[in-house]
Amino acid sequence: MKYRFSEKDIQAYKRDGFLVVPSVFTADELRRTDQVIRDMTRAAIDSGDYSKLMELEPESLDTGQPVARRIYNPFEQHDAFRTLATDDRILDRIESLIGPNISLHHSKLNMKPAKVGSVVEWHQDLAYFPHTNDDLVTTLIYLDDATEENGCLQVLPRHHTHFFDHALADGTFAGMITETVDDGRFGRAVSLPGPAGSVIFMHCITPHASLPNRSPRPRRTLIYEYRASDSFPIYFGPYIANLEKGAHPLRGKPSRTARFGGPPPVIPKMPGESKSLYTLQAEAKSGRGAGARR
Repeated sequence: MKYRFSEKDIQAYKRDGFLVVPSVFTADELRRTDQVIRDMTRAAIDSGDYSKLMELEPESLDTGQPVARRIYNPFEQHDAFRTLATDDRILDRIESLIGPNISLHHSKLNMKPAKVGSVVEWHQDLAYFPHTNDDLVTTLIYLDDATEENGCLQVLPRHHTHFFDHALADGTFAGMITETVDDGRFGRAVSLPGPAGSVIFMHCITPHASLPNRSPRPRRTLIYEYRASDSFPIYFGPYIANLEKGAHPLRGKPSRTARFGGPPPVIPKMPGESKSLYTLQAEAKSGRGAGARR
């Protein structure tokens, strides 16, 4: 594998729960992806029927123009996203972390637009979709230069071996960590800035968050969740069945057996209608409860 991580990198990933590789994708590749995103969002907003493709920011621009907050399942939406997801520069590195049999679990595109980009509270990805083991890697591709000012990713290193509490007082899933994590008990949050085209490889239990984007520059992030083929979702309701519609084998062989391992997953209590991460977190903070769409 041409792009395999070195043994030193693999040990750093196991220790810290993440790796950052600067400038994996070129400016030309990013320009092509940028045009696809612009065409898709413009067409969806102009049509007036965008809800199946994307979610809008609650704030509009000063001009009153609505702006996209997230594109759902980009892997399913356009070949440009499938090309990036299956690029050897990604899959070779994923293989060095979780083995040769790889499936895509799901995909999304967080837009973080200039001036109105929403905050993402602290959470752990596997809390949303428990699996039989924790060989899942969240891969985040910065499509724009990412800085602290425009809301780059933040992580809590070395906390990917245990789960934090994501529940409200009544046990309802909050979509975010409900313990206090910013008082120093769990170490210092680390910001992960990077130039456009950089890729973050993050363990599925690594706590992460991002600040709102109040800068004049966007910070779009294309996210693919990969899993080992013998890591199977634990069914706890229609949310999981719906999420599995976006799963695809990408490399190696599908597994006929499930492997068990990692910290025991907590099964979320997700009543009510389907809702995004942003809505879940907003409702949890306001005391209105939670729903169930990642």
